[in-house]
Amino acid sequence: MSQTTAAGPRSKGLLTPHPGAPVRIERRFPGEAAGAFVRHYWLPRWALPAGAEVRQGVLEYPTANLVVEADSVLLHRASRGLSVRALRGEGWAFGVMLRPGTARSWTGVSLRGLPPAIPLPALVPGTREAVQAAVPAVRDRMAAGDDGGALDAFEDAIAGLAAPGSDAALVDAIVAAVEEDRDLLRVEQLADRFGLGVRSLQRLVAGHIGFGPKWLIQRYRLQEAAALLRADDPPPIGMLAADLGYADQAHFTREFKAVVGATPGAYAAQVAAERAGAP
Repeated sequence: MSQTTAAGPRSKGLLTPHPGAPVRIERRFPGEAAGAFVRHYWLPRWALPAGAEVRQGVLEYPTANLVVEADSVLLHRASRGLSVRALRGEGWAFGVMLRPGTARSWTGVSLRGLPPAIPLPALVPGTREAVQAAVPAVRDRMAAGDDGGALDAFEDAIAGLAAPGSDAALVDAIVAAVEEDRDLLRVEQLADRFGLGVRSLQRLVAGHIGFGPKWLIQRYRLQEAAALLRADDPPPIGMLAADLGYADQAHFTREFKAVVGATPGAYAAQVAAERAGAP
């Protein structure tokens, strides 16, 4: 199996890195066959002292994640705003970040009307059985600290699944374009890029991700903003707003606070304080 196992860079979506906390998140990449479905794997492990808690805020990528834990298997579609999870005690998770076009083929329906967390029985026949077959081995290997063995077990189980169709490939390309081209700031620009009408683009993106192209563009801009505000020497807020294509600093500040829960300045100060207090 030609599986890439190198750990990747820290995710731009992780808004609360908690320097020095006993939480490790390793990123690994799929082999060639699994790459039709999987963007990457994220494998967190944590061991916290009794009574301690780490709250992790994540501005998720615009795609769904299949998450296997010791007591659950759920497909999580992207959240509209900030996703927060409290970690306690000792544990692990086996996270599979799917390609943006994958989840609709795995559920068989538009993601727009689905709940945030979708249980395993709701997946389509074939996919449901493949994932179910992988779960016992994934759990055993993760519990034993064998990340590579867990990946191998999962990829072996899904090896026979049919690749998503042409609409899924188009959604993958649309999401990649927004991620890579910071000049794509309006839905009309994105529709023109792919030769689609605005309504067709809205239906396509919302059906596969759960939210429309306007949300998609906003999500990547805010991820980029948060990543830059976490830098050792963050840029001035006004300059950052202009670089990200906002009409003015006030508009950027309102949008950032509505999603992240703090103004850009307060967020940068919070990160700096945590960094200064880290052991």
